[in-house]
Amino acid sequence: MKTPQNTIKYFIGLLVVLGLRLAPHPPNVEPIMSSMMPFSKKWGWLSGLIFCLLAVFGFDLITGTLGQWSLITATTYGVLGALAGIYLKNKPNKVRYYVGYAIVATLIYDAVTGIGMGVLMFKMPFMLALTGQIPFTLYHLAGNIALSAVVSPVLYRWVVENRELETAKLLARAGVRGWN
Repeated sequence: MKTPQNTIKYFIGLLVVLGLRLAPHPPNVEPIMSSMMPFSKKWGWLSGLIFCLLAVFGFDLITGTLGQWSLITATTYGVLGALAGIYLKNKPNKVRYYVGYAIVATLIYDAVTGIGMGVLMFKMPFMLALTGQIPFTLYHLAGNIALSAVVSPVLYRWVVENRELETAKLLARAGVRGWN
C-alpha cells in the first residue's frame, strides 16, 4: 500500500498548531500562519491551502466551536496559505521572508475577518469596525511576527526538510510492513 511521504510531517505541523492554540497565551496570538508557511514553501500553494483548512477545521472540531466562523477563517487562511506557496516558493529558509509575508498576510486576514465581516456580517459601521480592529491587529501582528521568526524556520528545518520523518521511514522503523 502506498502512503504519502509527508503525512507524519503534516501531522506534526498540525500538532504544533493545536498545542500552541491550546496553551495559555496572550490574546490574538495565532500559530496557523507561522506553521503553514514552511509547508507552503516546500510543497506549494495546494499544500498551504490544505494545511490551513485542516488546522482551522480540526481545531474547531476538537474544541467544539465548529460553525459559520470556521468557514470564514478557514477560507481566509486557506487563500493566504495558497498565496504563501506562491510567494515563498523559491525563497531561502530565512526569517525575513516568513516575517515579511506574515505582516502582509496578517493585515489582509484582519481586514477580511475583522473589518469586512464586522461590516457585512455584524452590520457594524465601517469606521467602528476599522477603529475597533486596530488593537486586535496590533496584537495579531506582534504574535505573528514573533512566531514567524521562531516557529517557521524551525519547522522547515526540523520537520519539513527532515528526511527521517518521512512516513514510510517511520513506519518501517516501527515494524509496519507493506507500506512504501
